[in-house]
Amino acid sequence: MAASVVTASGKNELAHCATLLGRLLGQIPSRFLTPFSQTSCLHTSTALNTKNWERKNRILYPPQENDEPRRPAEIFHCRRQIKYSKDKMWYLAKLIRGMTIDQALAQLEFNDKKGAKVIKEVLLEAQEMAVRNHNVEYKSNLYIAESFAGKGQYLKRIRYHGRGMFGIMDKVYCHYFVKLVEGTPPTAEQSTPFDQAKDYVEELKNRTIIYSL
Repeated sequence: MAASVVTASGKNELAHCATLLGRLLGQIPSRFLTPFSQTSCLHTSTALNTKNWERKNRILYPPQENDEPRRPAEIFHCRRQIKYSKDKMWYLAKLIRGMTIDQALAQLEFNDKKGAKVIKEVLLEAQEMAVRNHNVEYKSNLYIAESFAGKGQYLKRIRYHGRGMFGIMDKVYCHYFVKLVEGTPPTAEQSTPFDQAKDYVEELKNRTIIYSL
């Protein structure tokens, strides 16, 4: 009988401790509990790769063999929170993709858009980094392997209308990322419109349609 009383009292103490712990955790803000949750380790967004864009410059490669061709230098550089639209920046980033560094700087020199000036500054900074940190002998021996823009942090503000009404406007920002590779740019294969149409028809023939006969 005494053992059963002790067991019951122990259960009551455990229940009381569990209640206190639940109240304590309820008072802790959720932002402190998020890193410890299991779902916080699952990242499904592809944009998270750009957060470590500059860290790619710290990659260390093993020593090369004597008969192995020289590995070209790769320079990753970016500029974040640019007061410019990502859609407008996309056209300029696509314009210089695949060009040599001198050709890209010449194209941006005669472009009167605001984003062209920003991209030119980023390219000059990346070119200086290539010579200073990546042992590139000739600064003109570089080409733009990757060039793209991403969405930055938007700021929401109030736009006032008549009759006491208002709307929401966005103060837009964007990020610009560039990758320079040592050497000459690869030659792109020139295909005629007929070849493109032929490839498209072949792709349609070889596709797999699910839930069909």
